[in-house]
Amino acid sequence: MLLKVNASAELAGLPRLVLGGGSNILLTGDFAGVVLHMCMKGIAITGEDDHATYVKAASGENWHQFVLWTLAHGLGGLENLSLIPGSVGAAPIQNIGAYGAELKDCFHCATVLDLESGEVSSLDKAACAFGYRDSVFKQALRGRAVILDVTFALPKQWQPNLRYAELSQELAARRLDHPGAADISNAVIAIRSRKLPDPAVIGNAGSFFKNPVVPAQQRHALLERYPQLVSYAQPDGSYKLAAGWLIEQCGWKGKSLGAAGVYEKQALVLVNRGGASGQDMLNLARKIQEDVQARFGVQIEPEPVIV
Repeated sequence: MLLKVNASAELAGLPRLVLGGGSNILLTGDFAGVVLHMCMKGIAITGEDDHATYVKAASGENWHQFVLWTLAHGLGGLENLSLIPGSVGAAPIQNIGAYGAELKDCFHCATVLDLESGEVSSLDKAACAFGYRDSVFKQALRGRAVILDVTFALPKQWQPNLRYAELSQELAARRLDHPGAADISNAVIAIRSRKLPDPAVIGNAGSFFKNPVVPAQQRHALLERYPQLVSYAQPDGSYKLAAGWLIEQCGWKGKSLGAAGVYEKQALVLVNRGGASGQDMLNLARKIQEDVQARFGVQIEPEPVIV
């Protein structure tokens, strides 16, 4: 494990950028420091108990290919997260989520290298402090911890997660009354393929903005003014608003500022139409934020890491 060799001495005082698949990052200029590209490979079933099968994947594994591996081995739990770009090691940092599921739902632990001390340790779910598109790796351990591998607890008593309306509608259209995990994965892949651009074809960083969470009072006031407001109740009584809907209402869907634009099929996605710089993309994002704030009084935050 090369990174363990006196990491604290080798990297002391140097700016560091840990890079996985590069799908959730916006570079606005050259990075004046050390880039650590995580390329470790390997997937294995490491154990089981009455409740779960434990699967470990190295940080450099492609996330979607890992999900397909679990399905090919008859293991459900990650199917709603199919076709999300990026690497396994980056997934806990963002606590990736889609179609009613989040990574934390099946997370067991991660092996982590501390770049300050050179020590390797295991962090469980509680230590990772997962939140909405958030974790300890974006907070207290930002720039300090490197994820080497991740272990997932995939449930033996699997139940389909069909809380997301669009997913249920897709399965109904396929006449799947009792879908298996692979069926759900295929439905998610179909939905994402229709709505989201392929990064290999059109430059993008996926959903660029987080869905904002607001107090119930603010949501109710907005609902009176905008009866079509898309919102989702949260366990703590707050509401998550659909950022894509807010952006679309501000007239940005399909619009551009130069070569930086908003995708025609999904207002959450910013795309590079050819030749836009990272700063151009950031300028577009800031303009969208300003418009949403001015119209709705809601602050939307970027999801990608901006360097």
